[in-house]
Amino acid sequence: MTGRAMPLKSKKRAKPKTKSERSGLMFPVGRINRILRHGNFAPRVGSGASIYLAAVLEYLAAEILELAGNAAKENGKSRITPRHILLAIRNDDELDLLLSDVTISTGGVLPHIQPQLLPRKTLREHQKSQQQNTSSQEY
Repeated sequence: MTGRAMPLKSKKRAKPKTKSERSGLMFPVGRINRILRHGNFAPRVGSGASIYLAAVLEYLAAEILELAGNAAKENGKSRITPRHILLAIRNDDELDLLLSDVTISTGGVLPHIQPQLLPRKTLREHQKSQQQNTSSQEY
């Protein structure tokens, strides 16, 4: 062996992963953690609290967007508007209960006409519809 020193193998550092990447979420776990710590919600915040909250918020957002996308498609639109978000929330029982006191700007209201306000059938219209529904056996 000669007196030459072997070159040191340089260790490549792995690219640092964000907390969102490690947890498999799209919502920003680090930002939610910062907001929880600096928002005076509690004196101490656990390490898993921000991950859990980010996962819950991501699920709720995905659920609302899926239902709003379906509402937009039913109305023949390719873009989701506040109206579609309102229709999605109000037509889902659990989301309606969760967001019952929320007002969505430019969302409008659910279409609903009370039965007392609808015009009544007259006696003649009722008799005509009865005659049309009965079929005779004579040919």
